[in-house]
Amino acid sequence: MTRYRIIRDDGINDAIAGQSFASYDKAHVVLERYYGDLCCSDERECYHIVDESN
Repeated sequence: MTRYRIIRDDGINDAIAGQSFASYDKAHVVLERYYGDLCCSDERECYHIVDESN
């Protein structure tokens, strides 16, 4: 079974980075909530979803 992990571009684990999910969609929901109120002037960390089997 494939699992998906959220990682931060700088490699640091935090409340979001390091979480593991059973589906890409579940991980994506977490990032949608995080970026949902993003404004062009906000400086936020950059996250990606990766397949843990790679």
